[in-house]
Amino acid sequence: MTPNSLCSMSEQQLKTQKRIYMNMYLTTGRIFFGIGIMGIGVMHFFYPGIRPLIIPELTNIPSYLSFVVYFIAVLLIGTGLLITVGKKFTAISLLMGIIFLALFLFGHLPWFLSAGSFNSYWVNTNKALALCGGFLAIATINAPKPGQKIMELVAKIGPIGMYLYAIMLYNFAIGHFNNLQGVSSLVPKYIPFPQFWTFLGGVTLMGSAISIFSKFKVRTILLLLALNLFIWLLLLHLYYTIRFPHWNEGENFIGSLTCLCFCGTALVISQTASKQKEI
Repeated sequence: MTPNSLCSMSEQQLKTQKRIYMNMYLTTGRIFFGIGIMGIGVMHFFYPGIRPLIIPELTNIPSYLSFVVYFIAVLLIGTGLLITVGKKFTAISLLMGIIFLALFLFGHLPWFLSAGSFNSYWVNTNKALALCGGFLAIATINAPKPGQKIMELVAKIGPIGMYLYAIMLYNFAIGHFNNLQGVSSLVPKYIPFPQFWTFLGGVTLMGSAISIFSKFKVRTILLLLALNLFIWLLLLHLYYTIRFPHWNEGENFIGSLTCLCFCGTALVISQTASKQKEI
């Protein structure tokens, strides 16, 4: 066996290993996102009205319109299930991305703007935009095939998803910096130096947003962000979900589920964005 053949085998092994890791991250991210979306759908069966994350100010929806609530619940559960199992999820993810963009523009944004500057709608407005970005990112997992109109549409619209996700990261980072004292009060008491961790969290979010917009080391930085979000899920969101499950009609559950979605989105973007040119 010649040195050239040995070198060729080594390169082939590296490519194979890289492909294995890529598929693993994509699969994990897809499953995380799908489970989170299913969970948000299930929440509609336990609490009244439409969850504020989907459409604000409709928790007291009239009883004769309750079928709308259940339709939204079934749609989210069905979509999340398809994404989780990895079956025929491209078209539905693209459609849900467009729907969530419409919900952001015509549902969340008007409420946010009408209420003045920083207000209670700010968090869900950003989360809805990030979920839109997540759906579009999920839609780009499968490589486009010539002649398929859906895949051609995904190729054009899908890459926008990571930038919508990055806007949420940027806004939440600013929120950490501008309200350091308030956000640090959310850090569980068993974790010391809450303001330090809050500031570090803001740096993490801001750095990740800048990475996406500049296409600088997206793969590495978004993998680190996914790890960070998963740690936050375990140490912070699940902590409050377990301790106060019924707070504000299950909003701690929503916080855990959206964090899982955002962790999955970061994993997917880390792999799909790497197909583009990075600095």
